[in-house]
Amino acid sequence: MINVSLQVRRAVPQDHQQIAGLLFHEANLHRHLDWRPPLDWLGQPNYWVLEEHGRIVAALASPEDPPGVSWIRLFGHLPHLSSFDAWDPLWNAARSDMASSHAQVAAIAVKSWFQKLLLSSGFHIKQFIILLELRHERFHSFFPPADTVIRDMNLEDLPAVSQLDRDAFGGFWHNSLDSLQRAYSQAAYASVAENASGLVAYQISTGNVFGSHLARLAVRADVRGLGMGSAMVSDLIHRLGPHHLARLSVNTQSDNAASLSLYEKMGFTRTGEQFPVLVHQDRH
Repeated sequence: MINVSLQVRRAVPQDHQQIAGLLFHEANLHRHLDWRPPLDWLGQPNYWVLEEHGRIVAALASPEDPPGVSWIRLFGHLPHLSSFDAWDPLWNAARSDMASSHAQVAAIAVKSWFQKLLLSSGFHIKQFIILLELRHERFHSFFPPADTVIRDMNLEDLPAVSQLDRDAFGGFWHNSLDSLQRAYSQAAYASVAENASGLVAYQISTGNVFGSHLARLAVRADVRGLGMGSAMVSDLIHRLGPHHLARLSVNTQSDNAASLSLYEKMGFTRTGEQFPVLVHQDRH
């Protein structure tokens, strides 16, 4: 039965407080693994709310960033609604609004209920994100080629880092310049490697009370196979020190054989955790 009291509309900045209230209901919340919190996207296209008698009871945000990919960055609802009753009207509105766009709609489903919801709405699993952690007793040091220097990243590096990132990861996994600026501002340690031809690698890592996380690592195609990735991770580990090395984690795609080989060579082991990446079948 259609609930006529539920109405969909575009979100506006004035919805900030009510949407913030949805974020407290973790059991009914999907939040994208992102450098930018969901509320920061208010005012961007593809941000929708569901109202019941004038009160916001659910929200869906799928802004396009990087260009060509609309990641579902937020879906949440109040507990009195079922996930389907909240999702269906929001997704129908968002899908209709994005029909003229060539952007692919995608999501990383951390929670099983959200994965089931997406699968029932025409999404399919593209790959998995898997988690690895470093066993420090297996760590071995690696050094960059003699003509390459590893140094701290600075703001002026970010345009070149963004281009390197796109060349390394392609359009689907590319971090936009805006995302990289936010990542840089939140980093515990960010570094680049350069030689006479320019930047050849970069990494951005974060830290917390539990340890550290290697959030991003990219190596330019023409220097792959020369130990540059290993050298970047080795430099990171030496900079972190023993406290943060107690738990150093990294995520990578299940079908990225080169990345998995690199991390396993460095002493990382799989934790067994993995999360599906889903895309909508109508998008190509």
